[in-house]
Amino acid sequence: MFPIGDDNTSRRTVPLVTFALIALNVLFFFVEMSGGDAFIGKWAFVPSRFLANPFGDLLTLFTSMFMHAGWVHLGSNMLYLWIFGDNVEDRFGHIKFIIFYLLCGLAATFAQLAFSLGSNVPNLGASGAIAGVLGAYILLFPQARVRVLQGRQVIQVPALMVLGLWIVLQFFSGIGSIADTAQTGGVAYMAHIGGFVAGFVLTFLFRGSRGAQATG
Repeated sequence: MFPIGDDNTSRRTVPLVTFALIALNVLFFFVEMSGGDAFIGKWAFVPSRFLANPFGDLLTLFTSMFMHAGWVHLGSNMLYLWIFGDNVEDRFGHIKFIIFYLLCGLAATFAQLAFSLGSNVPNLGASGAIAGVLGAYILLFPQARVRVLQGRQVIQVPALMVLGLWIVLQFFSGIGSIADTAQTGGVAYMAHIGGFVAGFVLTFLFRGSRGAQATG
């Protein structure tokens, strides 16, 4: 079961921010691969290093959320951002959406930090921010359905089922191919939880006057 899209008939705007985020994540991943372990060590978020020098390590709060542990990790994240991000961006507006996305990413990082204060393991990934987008999508579009490729057929299934699939994908890709060489921790589970909760809560502040609306 491979998700390929959702219902965008009610979308009013071009999701410029979503497209830009996808492009930036892909570009950053190529830079990350070319930079190797040194690049990961410098720009990933390391809890113990951040606590020792928060101001000096401030940028890693943002750079880490544009890094990925491998092709599967990048691909699954960008697929879900493409499917669900445009609808959330349409509801929030471009400026609010980018602020929302970054706040969810920061919440994810700090949620992981709270449970790994002395860790020297680099943390990276957009999964926390995207988990926030999924939290918003569930609240804004509770009855939405997603088109998935099942064998040779395209069928529609509840969005909640596809979001569950994303969680499974994260479980298998979290360690990541890059972890073997860079000794990273892949994607931290508390980051997923923190991002999702932040996204759900922030939606009450960021959604527009149209309120909750189901698509199907």
